[in-house]
Amino acid sequence: MTATKEFWGWRISGWPMVVVEIALSASGLIFFRHHITHWLVAWLILLVFVARGFFVVQPNESKVFTLFGRYVGSVGDSGFHWTNPLAVRRGISRRVRNFTSDCLKVNDANGNPVEIAAVVVWRVRDTAQALFDVDDFVSFVGVQAETALRALAGMHPYDAAGDRMTLLGHQDEIAQDLLRQLQERLTVAGVEVLEARLSHLAYAPEIAQAMLRRQQAEAIVAARQTIVEGALGMVHMALNNLLHSGLVDLDEERKAAMVNNLMVVLASDQAVQPVVNAGTLYA
Repeated sequence: MTATKEFWGWRISGWPMVVVEIALSASGLIFFRHHITHWLVAWLILLVFVARGFFVVQPNESKVFTLFGRYVGSVGDSGFHWTNPLAVRRGISRRVRNFTSDCLKVNDANGNPVEIAAVVVWRVRDTAQALFDVDDFVSFVGVQAETALRALAGMHPYDAAGDRMTLLGHQDEIAQDLLRQLQERLTVAGVEVLEARLSHLAYAPEIAQAMLRRQQAEAIVAARQTIVEGALGMVHMALNNLLHSGLVDLDEERKAAMVNNLMVVLASDQAVQPVVNAGTLYA
């Protein structure tokens, strides 16, 4: 398929042709007054022919011209114009539009069913491609947006540990990826994608509770790991300070006992009850 490229069609300002139309109307009155009837048919045809060439372009709108089945240009300048009366003119809006996809149920990269939806902000960039290279550019945007959304969801997990890109944790990167995929798909329709973002993201209801429990378990494990790492650092610092200060000289057994007690105090998730040793360390 050969892509159609937009170019500006021929037109002139409509106001000079208004003067011509008025002059033709005045000549018709002269024909009637002087009973010149054999010119009336030609006059009427010419009057209608000139009148058919007038058209108005609204702001952020274009007119696309076809002549005997061939594309002959577009006009995007707002105002009052006149062009070849035989040309067929079709209006197309260049205004910014929104498309909100339906909530789709798809599988993420881990095979978990998720619900996902997106909002796409777009506008027509090339009027010729939008009208002649696809059947219906508005429905084409909707179908391609949902296709790109399904493909995007299958490339990334909903959530994952580590540095892996996820749908939930990397919203900006996911939005840029979705915009890029949409632009690649919609260029053929002469559409420019201005913004694309996820508007809804959640686990499917049938696994939502199980995924919530898994997330809670992962959060607890991560928190405990952080606590243990911090406690080890504090114990190591305490032992080094005692060693360098010379306040007390501990053998390996007492160091092990001290490490055990400090780890219990620092890493326990329950309140620790202090025990006062009234004797000696070796009692």
